[in-house]
Order: sequence, then C-alpha cells, then structure tokens
Amino acid sequence: MARQQPSPWVHTAFLFCLLSLSGTIEIPMDLSQPPTITKQSVKDHIVDPRDNILIECEAKGNPAPSFHWTRNSRFFNIAKDPRVSMRRRSGTLVIDFRSGGRPEEYEGEYQCFARNKFGTALSNRIRLQVSKSPLWPKENLDPVVVQEGAPLTLQCNPPPGLPSPVIFWMSSSMEPITQDKRVSQGHNGDLYFSNVMLQDMQTDYSCNARFHFTHTIQQKNPFNLKVLTNHPYNDSSLRNHPDMYSARGVAERTPSFMYPQGTASSQMVLRGMDLLLECIASGVPTPDIAWYKKGGDLPSDKAKFENFNKALRITNVSEEDSGEYFCLASNKMGSIRHTISVRVKAAPYWLDEPKNLILAPGEDGRLVCRANGNPKPTVQWMVNGEPLQSAPPNPNREVAGDTIIFRDTQISSRAVYQCNTSNEHGYLLANAFVSVLDVPPRMLSPRNQLIRVILYNRTRLDCPFFGSPIPTLRWFKNGQGSNLDGGNYHVYENGSLEIKMIRKEDQGIYTCVATNILGKAENQVRLEVKDPTRIYRMPEDQVAKRGTTVQLECRVKHDPSLKLTVSWLKDDEPLYIGNRMKKEEDSLTIFGVAERDQGSYTCVASTELDQDLAKAYLTVLGRPERPRDLELTDLAERSVRLTWIPGDDNNSPITDYVVQFEEDQFQPGVWHDHSKFPGSVNSAVLQLSPYVNYQFRVIAINEVGSSHPSLPSERYRTSGAPPESNPSDVKGEGTRKNNMEITWTPMNATSAFGPNLRYIVKWRRRETRETWNNVTVWGSRYVVGQTPVYVPYEIRVQAENDFGKGPEPGTVIGYSGEDYPRAAPTDVKIRVLNSTAISLQWNRVYPDTVQGQLREYRAYYWRESSLLKSLWVSQKRQQASFPGDRLRGVVSRLFPYSNYKLEMVVVNGRGDGPRSETKAFTTPEGVPSAPRRFRVRQPNLETINLEWDHPEHPNGILTGYTLKYVAFNGTKVGKQIVENFSPNQTKFTMQRADPVSRYRFSLSARTQVGSGEAVTEESPAPPNQAAPTAAYTNNQADIATQGWFIGLMCAVALLVLILLIVCFIKRSRGGKYPVREKKDVPLGPEDPKEEDGSFDYSDEDNKPLQGSQTSLDGTIKQQESDDSLVDYGEGGEGQFNEDGSFIGQYTVKKDKEETEGNESSEATSPVNAIYSLA
Repeated sequence: MARQQPSPWVHTAFLFCLLSLSGTIEIPMDLSQPPTITKQSVKDHIVDPRDNILIECEAKGNPAPSFHWTRNSRFFNIAKDPRVSMRRRSGTLVIDFRSGGRPEEYEGEYQCFARNKFGTALSNRIRLQVSKSPLWPKENLDPVVVQEGAPLTLQCNPPPGLPSPVIFWMSSSMEPITQDKRVSQGHNGDLYFSNVMLQDMQTDYSCNARFHFTHTIQQKNPFNLKVLTNHPYNDSSLRNHPDMYSARGVAERTPSFMYPQGTASSQMVLRGMDLLLECIASGVPTPDIAWYKKGGDLPSDKAKFENFNKALRITNVSEEDSGEYFCLASNKMGSIRHTISVRVKAAPYWLDEPKNLILAPGEDGRLVCRANGNPKPTVQWMVNGEPLQSAPPNPNREVAGDTIIFRDTQISSRAVYQCNTSNEHGYLLANAFVSVLDVPPRMLSPRNQLIRVILYNRTRLDCPFFGSPIPTLRWFKNGQGSNLDGGNYHVYENGSLEIKMIRKEDQGIYTCVATNILGKAENQVRLEVKDPTRIYRMPEDQVAKRGTTVQLECRVKHDPSLKLTVSWLKDDEPLYIGNRMKKEEDSLTIFGVAERDQGSYTCVASTELDQDLAKAYLTVLGRPERPRDLELTDLAERSVRLTWIPGDDNNSPITDYVVQFEEDQFQPGVWHDHSKFPGSVNSAVLQLSPYVNYQFRVIAINEVGSSHPSLPSERYRTSGAPPESNPSDVKGEGTRKNNMEITWTPMNATSAFGPNLRYIVKWRRRETRETWNNVTVWGSRYVVGQTPVYVPYEIRVQAENDFGKGPEPGTVIGYSGEDYPRAAPTDVKIRVLNSTAISLQWNRVYPDTVQGQLREYRAYYWRESSLLKSLWVSQKRQQASFPGDRLRGVVSRLFPYSNYKLEMVVVNGRGDGPRSETKAFTTPEGVPSAPRRFRVRQPNLETINLEWDHPEHPNGILTGYTLKYVAFNGTKVGKQIVENFSPNQTKFTMQRADPVSRYRFSLSARTQVGSGEAVTEESPAPPNQAAPTAAYTNNQADIATQGWFIGLMCAVALLVLILLIVCFIKRSRGGKYPVREKKDVPLGPEDPKEEDGSFDYSDEDNKPLQGSQTSLDGTIKQQESDDSLVDYGEGGEGQFNEDGSFIGQYTVKKDKEETEGNESSEATSPVNAIYSLA
C-alpha cells in the first residue's frame, strides 16, 4: 500500500502553483524589444559520430532576430558548406552526414549571434567534440607470477575515450570478478590485490571498457596468474579458518600503500563537484581502512564510504571542505597513514546575474554583474557582442567595474549588454538588454476569471502586467481598501500574489491594480475554495493464490460540488474491466485470480481540480511446473552432470532446485535428497558414491511450494570400493548394571561403497589396557555381558565390505551399566528466604557411592499442613531438581503459612539413591490470592450490590478487604474511592451518584504482610447503552427482588381475583342466553349480538360491569376502562376454564383491523419482557 503524490493540475490564467518565483517582468511580444537567447546547447557538447550534428540556438525578439555563427572566433559561412544548414526561424545548426563526410572535421568552438535592429544577443561558447571509442591496442600478456601473500596490481590502461569509458573487470568467460576488501578495483580502473591467495589462480582477469555513445564494450586480453605457494593444495576449508594465512604458511606483514604512493599527496577539486579520495593498502592480513579529517569531523551529510572503505566521496564540495584528510590502514601487525591535502577552487558562479532593464525615457537604471570564484574572476562588459571599449560613446552610460549606470535614458540607449566573467577554471556569460519604452499599464491575462482551488494548498495568483515605467501592483479582496501583503499573503516583485495556505475564508473576489504615471489597469478573479480529494481507505498489497478472489478497497472523500471520478490503473496503464472484475464505488474485485492479474493497481480518485492516488501490488502465486528433459552427461567414476529444462515458475520465481536420487539395493523405490541448487541454474555436477545404481529426479521450489517431481532420469551405476568412512554416533551404554550395549548409526547406501557391508566391533577396559575383544556384526548393536558396574571402556567400530575395510576408526569411550546410588546427601540445611521459597545446602556424596554418572541432587517435599487450622491441604509430594554436582539450591513456589517436610536423594542414570533425614520447615505468612466469585449486581438505578467469596489461598490470617472504585462515563473518569472491610464481610451495597455513570471496582484481600492480587469488575451498562440480551444476562438473577416486579405481580393477582368474582356472580344468577352443547358451535344467524359475541341478561338490574361486555367463553372486550388488562397483553386471547381458573396470559381480543395493523408490535410493559424471557 502506498499513497502516491498526485500530478499537479495546472490552471489557466491566474493560478500557477509550481511556477518559479522569479521577479522578472517580460515585455509582451507585440512591443519592440531586443533579442533574448531562449535555448542553446551545453558548453561542452559531445556528439555521437553516427548521428547528424545538432547545435541548438533559439532566440526571441521584435522584430524577429536573424542569426549567424562563429567557429573558433571567426565568422562561419554556412552558405559555403552544403552539409550545414540552419533551421527556419531558428539559429539551430544541422550538420548532415548522410552524403558523407567526417564529423571530426567540424570539431571546434561555436558561438551563436541573434540580432535585430535593437541589439545583438550571444550564446555561450559551445565546444563541439565528437565521441571517441578507440580500439584496445593488441598485446600479448605473459602470465603474472606472484608469491602467495604478496600484493599485486593488474593495470587496465584503457584507450582514451570521449567521454571516459566505464571500467569493470571480468573473466574471459564474462563472469564478474568478485571484489571485497582484499581484491578491489581502483578509481583509475586498475585491479588491486592487497595480498594474493592461491584461489586467485582459479580464473583469469580481463579489463573491460564500456563506451557511452557507441554502447560498445571492449575487452582487454586477459591476465593469467601463477601463484607460488608453500601449501600447494587449495583447501576450501581454510578460507574460513580463523588464522587463514598462517594455516597456509603465508608470512604476516604490516600494511603499505599501493595507491597513492608515499605518506602524503595533494588533490584539487572544484566547488560544487564531488571529491573522491582513495587509499588502497597491501598487507597480511588484509588491512582495514579508516578516514579522518585533521582538526574536525567528516561532513556526515555529504560524506560516504565506497569500495569497502577504500574510497571517501564528499558530494557538492564547498570551500569549508578544504583541509587535510588522512586514511589509516591497519591490521594486527601495525598501521600506517597517508595524508591528502585538499584544495577547493571554484569556477565563476553568480552572486548577482544581470537582468533585463526596462526603462521609460528619462529614467535611471543599472546593470549589475557580480560573480565569485577561486581565483577571483575578471569581468568584461560587451554591448551587442562587441567590447564596450570599442562601442560608440554614450554620455548617458557610465561603467563602474561590475556595474553599468544609466542616467536620463533615451530611446537611443536600447542595446543588449553581455557580461563575461571568467577565471582559469571556466566562465559565465549573461545577456541583459536595455529597453526604453513609454507604455501605460496593461493586463496580459483574460479578465474576470473564476478560479477554483483546493483547501490548504499553497496557491499563487498571477496577474501578468506590463507598463513602462514599470507599474506598481497592488491586490485587494472583496473591494476592501487595504492592500493584501503580509501574514498569509505575499506579493512578489512581478506582482504575483501568493496565498501560503488556502483557507475557507480566503474565498472571494481578488482585484489586482497596476499603476504608473501614464495610467492604471486592473483585473479581477473570483476564487472558490474546495475541499481536497482524499483516499481515506487505501488498497493494500496482497498476495493471492491462483483462482482465489481479491478485493482492493478505495474509499474516497471529496468536495460534493466537484464531480468525482474513480478509475483504476494496472501497471500504470488504464485497467480494462473484464467479466472477471467488478468495479464498485469504493472497491475493485477480481474473481478467479490468474497469473496475468499480477501487477500494481493504482486507484485514481480525481476531480477537475485535484486527484489522489493510492497504489497496491497484487502478487499472484502458483507452484512451479515440474522440470523436464533430464539428461546425464560427463559420466565419471564419482561424478555426473545432470541437466534439466525448468518448468514455468507461475509468476513466483523459482528459488531452489532439489535433486533427489533413488537406489535399487538397500531401499528401492525410496527417494532421498541428494543436493540443493539455486533457482538460477539448470545444470549441476553431482558427486556420487561407489557401488550405487543411481536414478535422479528434480523438484522446483518457489515461495508457494514445490512442483511435482520430474520424470526420473536414466540409471547410472558406479563401481565399488572399500568404505571411506565408518559408522557415526558410536555409543557404549549399559542397559543393566552388568552389561554394556554398543550402538551406532548404520551406514546408508551411499556410504557402503560395496556389497556385504558389516561392522568390526572392538572393545576393552580403559584402565587395564588389556587386549582388544572383537566381533563382526551385521546389524547396528552389540551387547557386552558380565561387566563391572559403571567402568569405562574403549570402543571402536570399523566398516567393511567385500572390497575391503574402511579407515582405522576413532576410539570412543563408553560405560557399563549403572547401579542405584548407595548414599544420601548429609547435613541438609534449610533457610527460609520468603513466604514461597527456601534455600537448601547439603554435603556432596562420595563419588564411589554414586555407582554411575551423577545426574542431579533431588529434593522431595510435601505440604504437611496449613497454619490455618480449618484449611484442608493436599499432601501430594513434589520435587525440585539440582542438576550436576552442586552443594546448594533454591526451592520456590511454596505455599505461605504452611508446615512442610523435605528429603533429599542422589540421582544417577539408574534412579534414586536412599533418602536423607527428613527435615521440617515452616513458611511465613504471605499476601492472599484474589477474592473468589466477585459479583457486581445492579437491582435498580439507585444502588449496586457487590458480593464475593473468601480467597482460595488466604496465605495467612486475613485482616480485611480493600475495595477501590471509580465512576466513569465514556472518557471521563471520576475520583477514586477506597473502602476497607473486616475479614468476615463479603457484601457491600453502594449508592449510585447518578443513573448514567458506570463504575469500575477493584477488590483485594489483606493479611498482615499486605494486600494480595486484586480482582476487577465493572458495573453493567445502563439500559440505553447495552443490548437487551446483555441486560438480561446481567440482571436476570435479580429480577424477582426488584420492587416494580413485586408490585406488578400484586396488581395482577388482585385483577385475577376480581375477574373470578365477576364470573362466579354471572354464572350463579340465571342470565338469558342460548345454550350451546359445545364451545365451538357457532352462533345462529338470528342472534342480534353475533358480531361482537356479547349477550344480554334477563334481569335488567344485573347488567355486566360498567366498561366491559363479557362473552360466553369469558373474553373481556375493552370499552373505556382505564383499568383494562390490554396494557399488559400482547394481542392474544385470554381464556378461563369452567371453574374460572386462568389459562394463558391476560389479554384483550381486538378488532380484526386493529389486530392486523399491530400484529408485529409488542407491548413495552415489564410483564411482556418477563413473558418474552420465559
């Protein structure tokens, strides 16, 4: 994921955010003006001899200037040379060689002159040179003979090229020469060996020169080294030897400098260039190089070390970098140093470059030409290309060194002046014209522009104007009288108004007014400030396997008044959205990722004013395809070359190749890893073992995984030989107290070297030096019986096959079996360190009582009882081990305030010895563990109940509990309150300060030692902050104790009683109503109350209760009663049994329309909440 800097959006007219802040005022091209050079070639112009020559010179002026050239300070007549032409409306020279000619004939110094009737402007003196890449002279190089350890310099001496070629060293087979602090290339191109080693003879050395313009590489005949040595074998293991040189018999030497020679030298560098200091030293061992500056530190911001610290480069040199530098070469034999005196000179550089002078008639002005350099440059003035001394006299002009002063200037003073400042290191040439005009102010840009800018940007409003005399320019905002300058505004000399950071209040109408003695002109612009476009959730780099789905997010925030466009680039090119891709407002989804989808994806969020970019890289990985076409070549007794063709890496580079082999004698069909090679090779020489019938295959590996194995190669059998090694991991250990088992790791197929592999096993007592016992074994173990207890034996195991025996084996010391130790540690002393740890000290046992290898001293301890009489404890035995032959140790993690017992034993390989005398000790009181089952309950909004149980481990006599609590509401936290309780108190009720805040409680138990671990809980969130499920979980257990619930249940019971009484009265007082045989028989059509199911009693004095009508099945229909149970129901029908008992929940049957309109709504009373939880 990366946010890219968006490309700047350039607006027309007034807004140019990235323009130069130069104060130069240009003369409109419709006014008369002298020539101005606008484009020219570089001073040192090197050209490719294969191309046409182009020398650029372009200029502007009114009238349009004409051009001519000088070559080597003489007029260059273009018309006389058919190869040379000048471009139309330009002074650029084109020299065409398509019809023949030699480019070298045109080398020289060229200068361009642009002229009109008001003056002449000059280009720099352009030195034209043709690039050269001469051939290397043919030479026969004799072998270089050098003693191992001696220094050596291989000189390159490349042919002089233009520009100088790039030098690098390679072998004749075009493999780069490995360079390090011992072997490295100097800045002059030579190859330096601080000391020559035998391995340097393994390759030859050829200097190569790469020429820039021709893009050719020329190779010098290679050097061949012949190294004379006292150790003729190039043992690669000695390369990493800690004392490599003495191991090879090379004498060690103190350092000496190979370049530069001697103890001191000097170097000159020009200001602004890079200073390169170099010190290359010889010596054995290879010296280290360190750099210092006399009287100060190296400039850390400009200095860097190169070429393994042999070179010091200081970039952009200035005068303060002059002085004495020295390099120190050191090794363990000594050190030397070389001092380099650095002098910084300077070609001329501008202090005050002359600028065009625009004056009105009668005005005064001056041209200033100030430059510095080392040595101090001289200044020469010219006018229209001629020395000022030879120009016609002008009474209005006065020359004062580096300044020309003009007084009471007139029209006739118009000209182009040249200032040439030079020293021995270079020159500077500047043109500046004097133009005399009488012009009232004029605006050069369109009027009344609407400019929209982005918030917080640095913005510049340009107001191009012109006039002579030069007008003064002022800015105003929204018609206010105060001039804009200072604070967030800055007005430049050319009249541009810079707003350093745009704010919303900067929106408005800006007016620029230009005024001189001839009049004034003004222009306006309306500035609108828009919010920036920002990608606030950028796509992230992803690695995906082939076939998966990838989503790249890109969420954007922008100004709503601007049209937003979100587009995607892939590898910086517009992305084609195919059927496997889905582009949404804030994401790009790629389905079934394939290899071609890998690349960089850039989200471009743009409006017409700005844009924001965010880039992410998608890596599509797949396992590589299997290698193919295995081939065996270069067949030898102990080696073969295996070559293969790599398979497709599936967009994840192959990092390694694993070569496996299978042999058909010991483990046919089983493949073993042979060797591993870098992913850059496809051919390797494999070292083989004798008497193996090999078959090979290759597996490719990348970051995703391994390929399928290649098809096997053809088989290749090597001839047999005696073993060259013996079995490894030979051991002698007793499995019983009177034997010794000799074991070893058997040799595999690649080390057997022949048929019938067996092992000759030899052993004898170490102390007695008796004759060797031996036996031939075909397996991998042999047991020697009837041995004394734990005595050392010398053991040898030698391999043998039908071709002969292996090398003489080494001797391994083994031991016969161990018996249990006979003695226990004595004088065991116990010191209590703290409530959970003790220190042990004991006397060691005699070695002859160990009867084996002493593994450790071991303490067995158990908790006998707690000092708290009522506390049950586990008496499980525990142990602490003290490996080796030690006399003291620490037992930790004990329980405080307890009685313990302890015994010690000696342990060898067989087991424990006898136990020591039992020791008793008591641990002191400690801090308790945390209280158990800490519960925080909130029965209502006024109180909070806290309950807890005693700690599981009091670790002493409890003295009380400490409760700390603090109120919090969001990020606001109140003052902490501390409560202390007696040891028997396990409940606390707290009155809430307000119903909104929550509380954080921390409870700990105390003993006389101090407070123990605290347990922390928080009060439940208020109902408006917690989800219903969470609220129920916290309060479910307490709902029956809450006051509102008890009151509600009483009201329900009273209502039930009233209803039962009403039903009893109605059933006992003979009402007039039709009798149905079954409850579900429908009413007849003649029933006048059929619609609502109600009935009239015959007794007029006994009507139903006011406010309700009762149906046969006991349903109550609400009319106007405020006491109706509808407030507590959920829309179902309540029912009664025949005896009047209540079935179901209380409810009211509503009209059909009302029921349908509210069937999804639920009552909000507490009763509904209770039944919904039931």
